[in-house]
Amino acid sequence: MALYHIEENTLAPIKKTAFEQEALRERQDIQRLLKENIEVLEDDLLVISEEYGEFEESRRRIDLLAVDSDANLVVIEIKRTSDGGHMELQAIRYAAMVANMTWENAIDAYDQYLESIEDAESKLLDFLKWDEPKRDEFANRIRIILTSADFSKEITTSVLWLNQMDLDITCIRLELFKLNDDLIINSQQIIPLPETESYQIAVREKRREIQAAKESYKDRSTYTLLMNNEVYEEGFKKSDLGYIAVTALSEYGLLDQAGFEFLRADKSCSFQLLKTLDEITDNEKKYSKYRYKKQPEIIFNNEGYFVARNWGVLYVDGFIEKLANQFKALQILKD
Repeated sequence: MALYHIEENTLAPIKKTAFEQEALRERQDIQRLLKENIEVLEDDLLVISEEYGEFEESRRRIDLLAVDSDANLVVIEIKRTSDGGHMELQAIRYAAMVANMTWENAIDAYDQYLESIEDAESKLLDFLKWDEPKRDEFANRIRIILTSADFSKEITTSVLWLNQMDLDITCIRLELFKLNDDLIINSQQIIPLPETESYQIAVREKRREIQAAKESYKDRSTYTLLMNNEVYEEGFKKSDLGYIAVTALSEYGLLDQAGFEFLRADKSCSFQLLKTLDEITDNEKKYSKYRYKKQPEIIFNNEGYFVARNWGVLYVDGFIEKLANQFKALQILKD
């Protein structure tokens, strides 16, 4: 973006410069100036911490941590580079680290930031226009603001995709110009484009509604298992179907060699029902297809086995029917 200075009847271009060229440092200069003039980035922001780093087992620090007028936490990451470095990855880490921040945590951070000179809680309540703390409404979403002299294509592409995945990331470009001995900063929001922001918010809200509708159609059925017509376990979900069935058969002494081999070979849920720890693949571990981090769930012939838990709706009825045909004492009912 070019800036021009009006000189009588002509427009004279204002020379563009760089933070490095003008010896402006990232933390001591740019961060300090933005902290005191946060409206340069966005209206209705309140900075509650600088260099926030109250994280377990981490030395990372958030440049600026703010709250917006909707009581969302806002992680602000600042770079003076012309490509933004890897700031989007850093900011996502920071957002995850403060995702569980409570009202009390925020007040503690703000109190340290104010150096206890002012009442942190009163100032935050005034900013939010709350008469009293509304803990259930605080920090329900974490927003991210990235600000840099410019952004690489890798960052802008990543941010656009992440926003489609329901993150809330804003990119603001800070361009530095020089007019005589004066330095001029031009703050420009490039993602999302201001003229499309309201539309993108509407799209994001619609996506959430669709996802919520999908969630409402998920199968949340529960089951009851009977042994010899007596209730063994009730109210369990389909993910525990195989585990409870195998456990019941074992406890009732119904697992002879033939019964065990029948269960061992079963792949009703698309995965082998029983596996030893050594047999569980890395991919099955990654997607938690077996509870392999616990003790073996069944012992047979002095060997420990884990039970598959990948029970989709389509697999359940067939497995129940197979069990009923093989083990006459066992019955599984849908609640």
